[in-house]
Amino acid sequence: MTVHFIGAGPGAVDLLTIRARDLIAASPVCLYAGSLVPREMLEICPPDARTVDTALMTLAEIVEEMVRAHEHGLDVARLASGDPSVFSAMAEQMRRLDAAGVPYDVTPGVPAYAAAAAALKRELTVPTVAQTVTLTRIAARATPMPSGESLETATGTVVLHLAVHRIDEVVKELVPIHGSDCPAAVVAYASREHEIVLRGRLDDIAHAVHEAGIQRTAVVIVGRALAAEQFPDSHLYSDTRCRGGS
Repeated sequence: MTVHFIGAGPGAVDLLTIRARDLIAASPVCLYAGSLVPREMLEICPPDARTVDTALMTLAEIVEEMVRAHEHGLDVARLASGDPSVFSAMAEQMRRLDAAGVPYDVTPGVPAYAAAAAALKRELTVPTVAQTVTLTRIAARATPMPSGESLETATGTVVLHLAVHRIDEVVKELVPIHGSDCPAAVVAYASREHEIVLRGRLDDIAHAVHEAGIQRTAVVIVGRALAAEQFPDSHLYSDTRCRGGS
């Protein structure tokens, strides 16, 4: 028996990896956050699978479900939206599974920021413009940020998860660093049929978010790479790069 932490991607079922699909199809128990994982994904589960929406459950209740499945020799598909390596609460679940002696593995998924960048048709790293991507969030009504980590220290292209409901605060903190004219975008429900894409600048993106009524399931991206046009080609494919050979 194994608990499979599975990156469920940004929402579109056809963005699941083949491994993720096969593990879901073979697991008699599936734990998922109903507020983030679309119901269509559950159609992959075995017909008689136990499916549990964890959206309103505590950490202790979620782990209890996993331990119970382990005691009955049942594999568990634990779906995490996006990729489980970022903002998935996977670490705290693993810590408790280790204490309970329950084995687990991890299957990566398409992260939400990658789906958002695809919707924008933009590369987040552009030569001489941005070579760093900062994935972060804000601390309001959530676990406090570690010392030394804040929007004031975010560099390059800034990607914020779990922050669109505080877009005014985000703008207020980023304008002094990036400038009010810095390109900004918000992508809600990336990859899904009801995807919403907003493009603008720091001085008008908050208004666009309020007008669209976006309050959750969105990624905020800020940085000059979003509108970069005049930049040199990368050295990787340059004619002047030495590629060896005779």
